[in-house]
Amino acid sequence: MEKTVTGGLSRRLLLATVAISALSGRAHAQEELNALVWCDHTDPALIEPFEKANNVKVNLKEYEGTGAGLSIVEQSRPGDWDIFVIDGVDVPRAVEMDLLAEIPADKLPMADIFPEVRMEANNTKDGKIYAVTEKFGYNTISYDKSKVDPKDMEDLSIFWSEKYKGRIALYDYYLPMIGLTGLAIGKNTADLTEADLPAIREKLFEMKKVSRQVSDVVASQTALVSGEVDIILGGGEWVTAGLTAEKPDLDWTVPKQGALRWAQSIGVFKDSTKQDLAVKFVQYILSPEGQARLATSSCYWGMPANSKAGEQLTGEQKTALRWDKQPEYLKNTQLYPVANADLDVAMQDVWTEMLQQ
Repeated sequence: MEKTVTGGLSRRLLLATVAISALSGRAHAQEELNALVWCDHTDPALIEPFEKANNVKVNLKEYEGTGAGLSIVEQSRPGDWDIFVIDGVDVPRAVEMDLLAEIPADKLPMADIFPEVRMEANNTKDGKIYAVTEKFGYNTISYDKSKVDPKDMEDLSIFWSEKYKGRIALYDYYLPMIGLTGLAIGKNTADLTEADLPAIREKLFEMKKVSRQVSDVVASQTALVSGEVDIILGGGEWVTAGLTAEKPDLDWTVPKQGALRWAQSIGVFKDSTKQDLAVKFVQYILSPEGQARLATSSCYWGMPANSKAGEQLTGEQKTALRWDKQPEYLKNTQLYPVANADLDVAMQDVWTEMLQQ
């Protein structure tokens, strides 16, 4: 009888211990963050160090284009998403939609961000910070320096001459391409109006006549690497920098007329139930270590917004990114055109007409 009682008590104690352990495990379950991101954030080399350091799983959903990202948000429930990576020029749209939470300035390395890419007019409102520039780069000219004269790449007018006819790829995205064409004829992107489009249209048609193809990022990059084309208008460090170790003849530059500057920002969703952890992720991405990993992501390279990231990059990586030329490039580049609905439709119509030629 004593043996039976003791055995029953032991089993009850064992079951109680298992139950307590299970409860404890749930109490210490791995946290999760849900992030809407661009493809450069999906590199395990960027995400895994944060996950391991904080015992957290970061669930990533990649999207292309702000419209697609906002559509995902609209189809989701409040609190589904914690982190938002968004085109810098579109941050005001997200703020206007009341999607982003204020990020306290004392939690951010704002003094280390290159002044030219802080973009306060976009990332802040009424003195409050809603997003921070994390990475930037250029839509400009990429080329194979063994096939072309690098001096020719210093002038956008080469793209409507006959010299490289059939050896040019045009990047198939109307906003930067219309902006670049505007720069080529002396128009600032911020000042573009419908009245400027006929002159831009004329130059776009001339470019199309001497180009081999109008294609997306992957097709253009593949054509340059394979030798089908020797030049990409609309390319930049994000096309060639990650390939220079294997393809040292691939290069890029900013011509004398200037180029377009793209920038991506990172913010925290207002409805996130994990505000502290989300801010911690933003802090990691903006740290010198996170910035160096983001700058050299396997999807595409770009300049880190944090000036201290240079301490974490190799000499070869900094050379590929044109680290030492950034002051010059920043002064000679402009942001994408920010068009109202009517101008945007007119720009798309011009681009579509050019594609059909």
